[in-house]
Amino acid sequence: MTARVTAATPETAATGKDAILLAARRAFTQRPYAEVTIRGIAADAGVSASLVVKHFGRKEELFNTVADFGPAAEELFDAPLDGLGRHMVLTLVRRRREQKGDPLLRVVFSLGNHDERSLLRDRFHEQVTDRLTGRLPGRERALRAELIAGHLLGLGATLSLHREGASSRATPERLADLYAPALQSLVEG
Repeated sequence: MTARVTAATPETAATGKDAILLAARRAFTQRPYAEVTIRGIAADAGVSASLVVKHFGRKEELFNTVADFGPAAEELFDAPLDGLGRHMVLTLVRRRREQKGDPLLRVVFSLGNHDERSLLRDRFHEQVTDRLTGRLPGRERALRAELIAGHLLGLGATLSLHREGASSRATPERLADLYAPALQSLVEG
C-alpha cells in the first residue's frame, strides 16, 4: 500500500485517485456527511489522508466531486440515437465491472441530511435527466428521459443486489441484448 501512496508514476497516481473516489462515493452514500472524514476515506482507499487532500482538497470539495454526475452522463449518452439504448446498457455494465461501482446509483442511496440529498438529486436531474431530455426526439421527452434514468438506476440496483447471480455471469453484450430494447423504445418515443 505504501508504494501506491508514494509512487510518482501517472498510472499509480490515477489508481490512487480512482480508489479515493470509490471510497468517497461509498462513504458519502453510506453515512451522513458530518460523519464522513478524510482519514476514513483515505483508510478505505488504502492511501494517506494527505494524498486525498492533494487530489481533492477539503471534504466539501471531495463531496462536490462525488456529487458530479456530468462525466458519467457524458459517457453514458455518447452514442448516436439509433444505438443509444444498447450503448447505455453496455457502458453501465462495463463501468460497474471495471471500476467496481455504479456511476449513477449513489443518488438513490445517499444517507446525508436533506440538503445533501437535495444537492445529489438536483445535480442528477440537471446532469443526467435534463441532458438526456435535450438529446431525445419527439414528444414527451422529459417523461421518457425520466423513465430511461429509472431503468438505468434499476439495472444498477439489480446488478448490486445480485452480485453473484445470473447477471454477474452474463456478458455485458447479453445483458444489453435483453435490457436495451426497452431503453431504445423510450429513446425513439
